Amino acid sequence: MRFVRTLVVIMTLLSTAAWGADLSTSVLAGYKGGLSVRAGLGVSNFAQEFPLAMDFSLGRTWMDPGNPAAARKVFINDATDGTPEESGGQWDFRLDFLYRLKVANLSHLYAYAGIRYSMFTASFDFVGGNEFFDVTCNQWGIGAGIRGSFPMGKNIDLTLAVGADQYFAAPISGHDTTYDPDGENVSPRPGYTYDSADDAINQPKFQPLALIGISVRF
Repeated sequence: MRFVRTLVVIMTLLSTAAWGADLSTSVLAGYKGGLSVRAGLGVSNFAQEFPLAMDFSLGRTWMDPGNPAAARKVFINDATDGTPEESGGQWDFRLDFLYRLKVANLSHLYAYAGIRYSMFTASFDFVGGNEFFDVTCNQWGIGAGIRGSFPMGKNIDLTLAVGADQYFAAPISGHDTTYDPDGENVSPRPGYTYDSADDAINQPKFQPLALIGISVRF
């Protein structure tokens, strides 16, 4: 609920800022800890002499979920039967503030930085072992990078972005067990700690990114 309230505040700020401002939308794809796609809404020139633009985006990244055997031991049991199948993915929301860089003749080159919120899920299915479970981890983070747009038409730009995101440690939950970085675990399996879960699961930590796509200006 706290995240939903934060998201509502962000969207309210963007919609309020959009009146009389310059708007743009973007669709980017590339690498961010795995194959990643992202859709964004940009707002600029919404206040006189304010040097920053804003960009809010939603992304989906397909990732390595972690070690199936270790995850099973940390969250379920010590059984070894079944053939493991796994998948992992991250939804992330980001709000960036962009500052235009004055470099040569590049009129649309920006440095950006902002906050992140990630919702990561790792799914493990032990075929023949009759065990299927998800492990989830929701994290706040920060990120920064460089973004450039190059005109392809009157209102259409080729857009490139490079940078990195850093996500902070957060509780990791699976089945009826939660491991907390502060040690306030819920129903932990004997002999296992947050470090055990952290080693077993590939939740986002440091993620370099390189994306390319199209932006449309309104």
